[in-house]
Amino acid sequence: MADTTVAKSPTGAQAVTRALGVLHCFRDNAGDLSASDIARRMELSVSTAHRLARTLVVAGFLEQDDHTARYRLGPSVAELGQLSLHQRGLHRAVPELSELAKATSATADLAIRGGVHAVILVGGSVEPSTGLGLRRPLHSTALGKVLLAWARPGEDDLSALPPLQPHTDRTIVDLDDLRAELDRVRKAGYALNDGESAFDIRTLAVPVLDASGHVHCALAVRSTPRVLTDARLPWFLSRARACAAALEVLLLPPGQRHRPLPG
Repeated sequence: MADTTVAKSPTGAQAVTRALGVLHCFRDNAGDLSASDIARRMELSVSTAHRLARTLVVAGFLEQDDHTARYRLGPSVAELGQLSLHQRGLHRAVPELSELAKATSATADLAIRGGVHAVILVGGSVEPSTGLGLRRPLHSTALGKVLLAWARPGEDDLSALPPLQPHTDRTIVDLDDLRAELDRVRKAGYALNDGESAFDIRTLAVPVLDASGHVHCALAVRSTPRVLTDARLPWFLSRARACAAALEVLLLPPGQRHRPLPG
């Protein structure tokens, strides 16, 4: 069955949205995709998917294999990804995260917000062979709670989140409960994920704040409840906060750094 795009050309905004949708088809590291794969994921006709993909090939955002006719991400995506990482200065965080991981024997990660996800760009969760990190739900992770608790105006509307899906029996799935949890996070100055995203995983996260008091990125250490115990929590917290303070200096210019309130 032909889709409606054959009968009616999309507007400029629709065309851009569809082109970006094609690129998003590759986010789960599915490897090379055929036009049929893209069409199925986007619920478009194969001819429309092929036309969009070919346009992206011309722009360098996709490449097409000469033998299989399948598509993969192109050099323009890699170039922009590296440029974004360096513009944010996140490459400078690598040594600090490595030292934190070594000192705590835990996985250390740094994440920013990407829509309804915490996107890990640097740290132990980044796959060395591909450079891919993780996209984690905001409501069920310590990183996500930090990104929500100190969110900028316009990004702090919890009702704009999709339905809160349970990952374990500990996952917060009610918006009022999530609001209460974020109040606790702000008062404590850190967030915990205690088996809310996966069993036998415990994560502590702290914010790297800017001068306005909003989160620039979130820093986490992840281990098991047997390592990250209640008794040792202050020890892990002190090291995470020390690393966050160092990252504030590395990632933000002097005029944009957070100044703690006195007292």
